[in-house]
Amino acid sequence: MDLHQKTLAPTDRFGRMIADIEAETDALLGYPDADLVRIIREVGFSCTCCGRCCTRELNDHVFLLDGDTEQVRTIDPSVLMPAPYFEFCDQNGIFYVSGYALRTRDDGTCVFLSEERRCTIYDRRMAICRVYPYMLHREEGEDGTVDWRQISGLNQHGEYYASIGEDEARKIACEVRAYEEAYLDQEVAFLRCLRDYFAANDLRHIQKVYDRQMALFRKGAPVPVRVYCRGAFEETTASCGDYGVASHRAGKVRRA
Repeated sequence: MDLHQKTLAPTDRFGRMIADIEAETDALLGYPDADLVRIIREVGFSCTCCGRCCTRELNDHVFLLDGDTEQVRTIDPSVLMPAPYFEFCDQNGIFYVSGYALRTRDDGTCVFLSEERRCTIYDRRMAICRVYPYMLHREEGEDGTVDWRQISGLNQHGEYYASIGEDEARKIACEVRAYEEAYLDQEVAFLRCLRDYFAANDLRHIQKVYDRQMALFRKGAPVPVRVYCRGAFEETTASCGDYGVASHRAGKVRRA
């Protein structure tokens, strides 16, 4: 690929990604309510308050919608961090992501999880926490096929085959659909904002710079990240320790 093609690639990439997400949104809106309600009732998930869903053991991060971010800022803004995984990097070595995530402790637990494994902000918990473990988006499964995924962590926590009434299942289905649509809308808004921001500031995604910055990140160095929130980008930094990832520093290989 020549330099001219590399310069054009970001615009094309933005357009393709936006089109893919809009197609997923259309599929989401067209997904029959009856199917989701039926699956919710058949699975019959019942929470046992084990707290495993609030740890990196099952979920490596809690992605925040813009409304969630505003809520967290009224509680403790220090627990916000750029959401993984960095999607773009400009020629100046700055990463860009579509939102924030919640920090976790060194042991992998959510900062809002108590020693008794209870959520300390349950009445103000995040949107994804309210609908978990239900979901409704297309994702690659263990067999490599991309299909609808309706339940997260199936058979890994909680109990199943509890009785869930029709009205309750419909309420859950409505909340799940609303969350997934809001998530996709935020992703599209991020891409459109980033496309305009890149064009206005003569920026572009450079894979070689991305790879170089990721190498620094993996070694434990803080890297600059701009996080999308409410139509603008906020400047912050991130290091691999924020995500519970040990740094990998280069060194001499010891031979036996």
